[in-house]
Amino acid sequence: MTQPTEKKGGGRTPLLEVRDLRMHFPVRRGLFSRTKNWCKSVDGISLQLHKGETLGLVGESGCGKSTLGKTIAGLYAPTEGEVLINGNEVSHLSNHARLPWRRDLQMIFQDPVESLNPRQSIGEIVSEPFVIHNIGTREERRRWVGELLAKVGLPSSAATRYPFEFSGGQRQRIGIARAIALKPKVVICDEPVSALDVSIQGQVLNLMLDLQREMQLAYVFIAHDLAVVKHVSDRIAIMYLGKIVELGPTEAVYRNPRHAYTKALISAIPQHDPTKRHQRILIPGDVPSPINPPKGCAFGHRTHHPRYAETEAHPPELREIAPGHWVSWCPCCVEEWHPE
Repeated sequence: MTQPTEKKGGGRTPLLEVRDLRMHFPVRRGLFSRTKNWCKSVDGISLQLHKGETLGLVGESGCGKSTLGKTIAGLYAPTEGEVLINGNEVSHLSNHARLPWRRDLQMIFQDPVESLNPRQSIGEIVSEPFVIHNIGTREERRRWVGELLAKVGLPSSAATRYPFEFSGGQRQRIGIARAIALKPKVVICDEPVSALDVSIQGQVLNLMLDLQREMQLAYVFIAHDLAVVKHVSDRIAIMYLGKIVELGPTEAVYRNPRHAYTKALISAIPQHDPTKRHQRILIPGDVPSPINPPKGCAFGHRTHHPRYAETEAHPPELREIAPGHWVSWCPCCVEEWHPE
């Protein structure tokens, strides 16, 4: 399968590279819980990310985007494929061997309530990365915690309090402070604002953008809100049923979407001008099961496309149709499709 190789960066080694990553979960049934099948949550994904860049990852619920983020972060051991940080393969290392690389890649979780230990004070939560990596004395850690809290807009007195004493937006700021404590190079952002009130989302997004500029962070920004992704991303990847169906510069994808699924998602973005006519593209059918995905184009299977049978013999492959703009090329989803 043709894989997207980014030309951006003048040949520099990317900070993060994902090569043909697969994450299949066993489906067990019966008295002895034997593995009967596999749920293919992530099924052959390749990505690259460079310094200071934001890659938006978009798709419907259940498409595998959060699983991809957690697999990249090392919370899941991949079934196949590789994750490289600064050119070093880390996905198949033991927890002990991987520990030094965890400093370079951190994660912000979707739910700020679930991601913070309610039994720990904020000072203990934010200083935990220093403890795990054996960095600094107790006094130095206390000072660093105060500096981190100030950086995310919280008073130093917050260190002695507990998560239940803070609002959702404040909890997410605490999660961000913990994620940047070790000065990482890459941060996986798993829907970091979806659990927050709309009035708070903008504040947290602006904070993340300020930190990115200040620390030259690279983000993998996972979300289902395409308007938010457009605002923060340099490039965007569209996922469907464990695979990427379109990948490219944000403006190019939004202005000229080429895959049928991308067009449908973009048509769902609310318009600011209520007087402007806007045609919504409705997607028929149901999402196929990742336990038993179709042999050919998954989106063509869902829409019962008349040319779906062609894709069973020749499954879609990513093709570069413009510099840095990749599309899953098949007769079901691309109007300009033509055979090789």
